[in-house]
Amino acid sequence: MSGAGWDAVVIGAGVNGLVAAHYLARAGRRVLVVEQRQEASPALETGWIPPHIIRELGLASRGLRVAQPDPWIAAPLPAGGRLELWRDVGKSAEAIRRLSPADAARWPEFCLRMRRLAGVLEALYVQPPPDVESREVGELVRLARLGLHVRRLGKQAIIDLARILPMSVAELLDDWFANDTLKGLLGAAGVWHLKQGPYSGGTAFNFLHHHVGSPAGVFRPPRSNIAQVLTALPGVEIRRDAEATVVLGSDGRAAGVLLVQRHEQVEAPLVVSSADPRSTLWDVRGTLDPEFVHALSNVKCRGVVARGTLALDRPADFSTLCVAPSLEFLERAYDDAKYGRDSARPYVEAWAEDGRIDVHVQYVPFSDQKRTDEHRRALAASVGAALGAEPGRVTLHTPDDWERLYDLTEGHLYHGELTLDQILFMRPVPGWSRYRTPIDGLYLCGPGTHPGGGIAGAAGRNAAREILRKKRT
Repeated sequence: MSGAGWDAVVIGAGVNGLVAAHYLARAGRRVLVVEQRQEASPALETGWIPPHIIRELGLASRGLRVAQPDPWIAAPLPAGGRLELWRDVGKSAEAIRRLSPADAARWPEFCLRMRRLAGVLEALYVQPPPDVESREVGELVRLARLGLHVRRLGKQAIIDLARILPMSVAELLDDWFANDTLKGLLGAAGVWHLKQGPYSGGTAFNFLHHHVGSPAGVFRPPRSNIAQVLTALPGVEIRRDAEATVVLGSDGRAAGVLLVQRHEQVEAPLVVSSADPRSTLWDVRGTLDPEFVHALSNVKCRGVVARGTLALDRPADFSTLCVAPSLEFLERAYDDAKYGRDSARPYVEAWAEDGRIDVHVQYVPFSDQKRTDEHRRALAASVGAALGAEPGRVTLHTPDDWERLYDLTEGHLYHGELTLDQILFMRPVPGWSRYRTPIDGLYLCGPGTHPGGGIAGAAGRNAAREILRKKRT
């Protein structure tokens, strides 16, 4: 089917794009998904999957697998051996006790209180962001329900919510614990995909964001094969090796997409983009209000993450390995990036699954200057040293590669940092947080929208529901 036969075109076959496409298809729309990558990534997706998506799209019966490693993380100790944290809070406390009895005593209470706060974020993430200026009865009722939900958690949770969200993750952890290894592996989640160090304000929010959906005492988002399951799910057509740009009609509305390499236009009255908001809208910025363009151009998309794989001759002896020995170590790694340099001693996290080892590296700042082979060898060497592997065993894509290959602004995999000024009703920009854009018929559904990266499919579901609600009204 081609031409005017499509009711909607979705740009991007990532999890959010596919989720949006399947919700629209189940509402009776004929949907085409266009994706510039030739092949789907074999890596597992990192992020909590809201249960609504699993249930409503029937993913459990389609082979969805969510990894639940136990221990969920391990970190090397300075004197040798590892600290291993388990899914059982008590078992983790016993492991921590060998390093610090005082920290072990505080672990269960810390896990309980952080879980309560993450639950508040979960309630926010499974629906569009709150409209704080709305006078509509339905929106006011929704805000009231959220307030009631928080109030029911008790006085301590309300105090924690107000106090912790703007804190640095270092301040939060220093309040609770003394052991450097424990604070390093926990603090690393607070700086994921941020060009900030653990002493930067708001990183406690980022820490809680990545705790959403996980059980108490597990402070990393789950990994799953949801992308592969959605790709195989019937109901939508996926066209790969098809880089697309938005096409506008003479009336200024979205009229479809142009498949760049094929010089082919696909017509549809609805375009939904899971791509980076800036790259989605940049080619049509001449039709937009200058203030909107200014706000869009000021979205912080400072990519600092290199991702890749590690090849070992032997089976990995870990499920998740975190090399971030202390909060000070993380801050020093950030210091290099702050001045435009790759970290000499980067924070590295590695995930082993089904014989494959995926690697996350910070801080590797985006540069618009082409990286030399010497820079790449030095980066591979530092990652290899952190993991006890030869540099030649490490293959990485830097933020520069992400921008060049996939048109991600400054190579940011979350399409924008999760800082306090870029969350909820301010994501991607204030006034345009509910997935629509100033162009009629063009919507956004990627991680650059609420609730951001690391939440698998929530933006796609929220966007599709908003689109269908608008069509009904």
